[in-house]
Amino acid sequence: MKILLISLLKFGLKIIYAPLKLLKTQNRIVYLSRQSNEKSLDMTLLEKAICEQNSDVEQVFRLRMIDDGLSAKIKYCFAVIGDMYYLATSKVAIVDTYSITVSCLNHKKDLRVLQMWHALGAIKKFGLQSVGTKEGRDEKVSRAMCMHRGYDYVLAPSEATADFYMEGFGTTRDKIKICPLPRVDFITDGEPRTSDFYYSNPAAGQKKVVLYLPTFREREAYVIEELKTEFADNDNYQLLISPHPLSETKVEDIYKPHGDFTPAELIKLADVVITDYSACAFEAALLMKPLYFFVPDYERYIADRGLNIDLKAEMPTAVFENAEELIASLDSGEYDMNSLFNFKEKYVINTKENTKKLAEFILSLTKE
Repeated sequence: MKILLISLLKFGLKIIYAPLKLLKTQNRIVYLSRQSNEKSLDMTLLEKAICEQNSDVEQVFRLRMIDDGLSAKIKYCFAVIGDMYYLATSKVAIVDTYSITVSCLNHKKDLRVLQMWHALGAIKKFGLQSVGTKEGRDEKVSRAMCMHRGYDYVLAPSEATADFYMEGFGTTRDKIKICPLPRVDFITDGEPRTSDFYYSNPAAGQKKVVLYLPTFREREAYVIEELKTEFADNDNYQLLISPHPLSETKVEDIYKPHGDFTPAELIKLADVVITDYSACAFEAALLMKPLYFFVPDYERYIADRGLNIDLKAEMPTAVFENAEELIASLDSGEYDMNSLFNFKEKYVINTKENTKKLAEFILSLTKE
């Protein structure tokens, strides 16, 4: 029944979209996302760079999460119609996740679609890689939803990551463009907001700031509790927990970063970064911050979801399944910076002025 409903939905969308494609194409770039209702850092930086190079190109943002509840889903359906209008009248479409309208519809031949994935890499399997796994999408539903079809280009931060992206997006090497996300410029350039941070987080003064950034998954609350237990009586560190934006896990005030700091800003401020399978690991590596992986469910996660990167092989002294052993490693003051450097160099290239170069590439697509 679910597959039938999806088929009917796609048919309805195609009927609505057909006359819209008769409209004139404008000198326009449209951004589509279900990740957030606000512009991501990458979108904000890219928008500015494009405007600086060519202010005549219109940039439209169609950003809407699918919230729970019938009324929210009805509103989203109307938003989809708006998405189709802008797809039909734009020269370039930029997405940072799966888009129903991009993948399920046939577009004008002059529309170029670019996948600017919201993560800086892929430690865990994702997209088409995880279809059919316990934590991935249902195979029949994914096929019916035309998962990740329709991309002309997919951005990847390195050649090693390109291999994962070809599988995750079901694409070929000729459609992969090696280009780091704009946030790489933000992370590696400029000074952290140190004074603002300590003003908003006075308890962190005179302590090493340990930032925990988990991915969105099951068992998250359990893993957080293990870390909190080990850090509770240790006066050397201030543990700060920044859950995934989609997480519903509640963080007590003592562990919550105060102030208007994004995860990227917190990484710049932290002395140590701990994650599990999150792509924020690549952001910490860019700054050569001591990076640890706390993965008490390592073998189970591999079985349920799968990993692209063998963390224990590539970061052998920084992967822990036991929180007490992780703290002991922190206390020792020893860290294998060579492994971290190799990890960074392999998975995220930094060619400098990444945002400017990406803006140039996208503007070239508007002239085809």
